[in-house]
Amino acid sequence: MTVPALVPSLPSGSPAPVGADAPIMEVLASMRAMRRLKPDPVPREMLQQLIAAATWGPTAGDGQLYSYVVVTDRAQMARLGVLWREVKTKYLTIVDRMDPQAATMPAAAASLAAIDYQAEHFDETPAVIAVCYSSQPVPRKPRVIASLIRDLGFGFMLNAGRKRNILMAEASSCYPGTQNLLLAARALGLAANLTVWHMFEEKKFKQVLGVPDNVTVYALIPVGWPAGNFGPVRRRPVSEVIHWDHW
Repeated sequence: MTVPALVPSLPSGSPAPVGADAPIMEVLASMRAMRRLKPDPVPREMLQQLIAAATWGPTAGDGQLYSYVVVTDRAQMARLGVLWREVKTKYLTIVDRMDPQAATMPAAAASLAAIDYQAEHFDETPAVIAVCYSSQPVPRKPRVIASLIRDLGFGFMLNAGRKRNILMAEASSCYPGTQNLLLAARALGLAANLTVWHMFEEKKFKQVLGVPDNVTVYALIPVGWPAGNFGPVRRRPVSEVIHWDHW
């Protein structure tokens, strides 16, 4: 496996700004995934602010079919912790089998240590936010469907109705708001990180959270006061990932 050359997003030693007035580009350049959280509780008002920011994100067709389950109860968090450690083990097993060299990369040690810390201390997480989106049933209108097939083609309509495309539309209605939530957390001095490991055992997570069958959980976001520091991220250079006009 070829390890890509990574570059820091900010010069070494650059301060990571925090606050509602912080320069947005500097904030984006120092948005580390913060997995080490203090156990101190987060005020409910702050959590409500995060959800408000999330609702300001765009949704497909302005459907606004999002919902957010905010967990702060200790017993409920412990139930999630059991599942979290289960999916963490499965994730690391997959990584180890698919790419045995991944764990030996220089940057991997710190990430793995943070992952282990989060799993071991998950029950102490101040808050976890489940980002959800409802599937809207498509009304059965034979005449309308027949006219669409006539005008747009059967292949087009078949592709448009595929589950993958529907899930992509729902995801595109969740993740912009999720980024808003992460930025709002940063503005309030909170740490958070986007996770999708729950998808390995989504039914179990949905059962614990009481999420209805017609609702998909698109992310779980642990939130709390940072035990570490915000700072530059290391990424592939823009020159290696941008294509002008054609791949």
